[in-house]
Amino acid sequence: MSGAEAARKMLYDHGCYDVNIMSVQGTLPDHYNPQTKTVSLSQDVYYGTNVAAAAVAAHEAGHAVQHANAYAWSGLPSALVPLQNISETILNMIFIGMFFGSFLLGSLFSMQTALLIIVACYGVFTLFAFIALPVEFDASSGALAWIQRTGITDYYSHSKAEKASRLAASTYVIAALSSLATLLYYLFALHGHSNE
Repeated sequence: MSGAEAARKMLYDHGCYDVNIMSVQGTLPDHYNPQTKTVSLSQDVYYGTNVAAAAVAAHEAGHAVQHANAYAWSGLPSALVPLQNISETILNMIFIGMFFGSFLLGSLFSMQTALLIIVACYGVFTLFAFIALPVEFDASSGALAWIQRTGITDYYSHSKAEKASRLAASTYVIAALSSLATLLYYLFALHGHSNE
């Protein structure tokens, strides 16, 4: 069974018949888009016939199941995406201003104001990253339970699926901690600048 077939079977088993599954280019592009009801899988996952591909595909299909079942946490990250995009645009403008020199930035606003805006933007990123964690863990646990229940994995191969799922989940934990560390860095910079 390919990853695409595993995702389709999981969706059908949960009554999700209106979700598209597509193969996409790139490294780690696997995701579910609730607006278009599309599960996008990398080619390695889409065509892969190994336990890791099945685990990743089932995880992404799990997000579609969450969406169909109106899982409480799943709507929060999506709701924050526009705010996160605005924050990213603002940060890019500030960092470009800093790159070309503080004289450009200084003509618009003070360094303390710039640091305050950076802290606010990283606050949004950190909030998004931590809100996404329970959604990701729930999708992983649901996917692992499903692939074991349906016999896609056996006693020996299920540990490999668990390992693949843990590794995928760890990327979200690392991203959340990285975002928190960056937020703290700029908070300390803001505090130090305000004491000057």
